[in-house]
Amino acid sequence: MKNSRYIVVVGCGRLGSHLANCLSRDGNSVVVIDRVEMTLNDLSPDFSGFRINGDATHMAVLKEAKLKNADVLIATTHEDNVNLMVAQVAKKIFHVPHVLARVFDPKREEVYAQLGIDTICPTSVAAGMFLQAVANGGKGQNGTSP
Repeated sequence: MKNSRYIVVVGCGRLGSHLANCLSRDGNSVVVIDRVEMTLNDLSPDFSGFRINGDATHMAVLKEAKLKNADVLIATTHEDNVNLMVAQVAKKIFHVPHVLARVFDPKREEVYAQLGIDTICPTSVAAGMFLQAVANGGKGQNGTSP
C-alpha cells in the first residue's frame, strides 16, 4: 500500500460513511466513530476499517480509536460544537497532524482557522457554486443548464 494513512472519521452519517468508504477503498486504515450504532451499518460491505460505537467527545472513546496514532482526523457530525470540540482535542491533546472539520455556520469558519483546523463549510461551498452558476448565466459546473 502506497501512502496508506491512519484516518479517524467522527460521524457516520451520509458524509462520514461516504468518506470512510472511499478512504478505506483507497487503502487507508480507517476508524469510524459514531454514537448511534445503527449508522455504522451505512458503511459498505467492503469497508475494511474499524467501527466504534461511542461518543467522540469522551476521551476514552478517542483513546480506543488510537487517535494518538492518527495522521488525519475528520469531524463530520451534524453539530458544529461537537466537531469543534473533537477537532481541538485531536489537535491539542493527541497532536494529530491534519485535522479537518465540517462546519455548517460560515461565521464559525474563522474561529476554526484561528485554532489551526481546516474546515469545509457546505453552506459556503454551495453558495459559491450557486453564485458562480448565476454569474455564468445559469450554466452549471460542467457548462450545462441544470
